[in-house]
Amino acid sequence: KVIWTVLVTILGSASSLPVGDDSICTAEELAKYRIIFTGKWSQTAFPKQYPLYRPPAQWSSLLGVTHSSDYSMWKKNEYASNGVRDFAEKGEAWVLMKEIEEAGEKIQSVHGIFSAPAISSGTGQTSTELEAHPRHPLVSFVVRIVPSPDWFVGIDSLNLCEGDRWMDEVAVDLYPYDAGTDSGFTFSSPNFATIPQETVKEITCSSPSHPANSFYYPKLKILPPIAHVKIVKVKKSQLGLSAPFINLPAKSNEIIDSVS
Repeated sequence: KVIWTVLVTILGSASSLPVGDDSICTAEELAKYRIIFTGKWSQTAFPKQYPLYRPPAQWSSLLGVTHSSDYSMWKKNEYASNGVRDFAEKGEAWVLMKEIEEAGEKIQSVHGIFSAPAISSGTGQTSTELEAHPRHPLVSFVVRIVPSPDWFVGIDSLNLCEGDRWMDEVAVDLYPYDAGTDSGFTFSSPNFATIPQETVKEITCSSPSHPANSFYYPKLKILPPIAHVKIVKVKKSQLGLSAPFINLPAKSNEIIDSVS
């Protein structure tokens, strides 16, 4: 009777323990991936106020991390960290890197950091490799839209693991986000801090609802993707080899807008 009571108590306690989102990953080994970021920000696709000079439309370097559910680089409808603010506004990565390193040291929530070179035009490709761990199967990254007040694209906590296997390939269309730290409406707006700070919001064709907004296309139901990311698992036979950029098939994302 005593043994049964103890057993019931133990099982009851175990069932009440929280289970993390990434606890379902039971893969036995690390996985290598190549991440390919493709900019689709063209004057044809986004004609309104398209930046042609000082500076022309381009993308910052890509900064990302593989992590567990205990860490969050950024999240929609939550406040951006100081590091994300600096990156989204100025492309400065030092504070964000420090935040990532501190999270890894304190709660062992980060497995690795990865980065890819900037793209000097609105369209083009950049890529790099990353390593995912069974306890750290989530991927997050940010890329700054240049020029812009505090706008960026990215992914928040994409899980590369399904049960006991790593996904072979993931493709995601990307849309612009506002970090909530600068109140500019246009690509070339002067620095104007948002006080108090607002949460991270997705920029749509109707929000912010202001004619001055560079992404304001009231005749559309949804913006076309401004970028695209593809994450491809690297096979063991390819490890150590330098993989070339993958030429992704072009998808039409043109905007026809008489206002512009």
